[in-house]
Amino acid sequence: MKKILILAIMAIAATLGARAQKFALVDMDYVLRNVPAYEMANEQLNQVSQRWEKEVTELSKEAETMYKNYQADMVFLTDDQKKKREEAIVEKEKEVTDTRYKYFGPEGELYKKRQSLMKPIQEDVYNAVKAVAEEKGYQVIFDRASSQSIVFASPRIDVSNEVLAKLGYSK
Repeated sequence: MKKILILAIMAIAATLGARAQKFALVDMDYVLRNVPAYEMANEQLNQVSQRWEKEVTELSKEAETMYKNYQADMVFLTDDQKKKREEAIVEKEKEVTDTRYKYFGPEGELYKKRQSLMKPIQEDVYNAVKAVAEEKGYQVIFDRASSQSIVFASPRIDVSNEVLAKLGYSK
């Protein structure tokens, strides 16, 4: 009876061990930093963003100048002229807000540009991670760059360089 119980426990332990899930880590920041297309896309986004920010700043300065001139001339203006100037200032401030929203809003030009430049790169990286997972038999691959809860992980389970190799960039 004792032998049967020990054999049963060993059989259960072997079965559970065979079903253990394999997992790995990938450092997406590291991978993306080593993909030249990502760096070029980031640089392009920064240049476009700076150009648009400069445009918004210039419009904002124009509105500010209009307001200062209005304050300086206010004592000399008739009620009709004051009203027209106030409307012009409000219109200029609305133009600043609309332009900022057009470029930097949730569905703005910067968002669309980022999507068009980054999505193909992200899809390539995802496909490379998926290929590594399928080849090595991993059920889960965690992103160590975005996980705040990973305190320590063995370098042996990091597949970042394998992902880079799949992308054609060996390290």
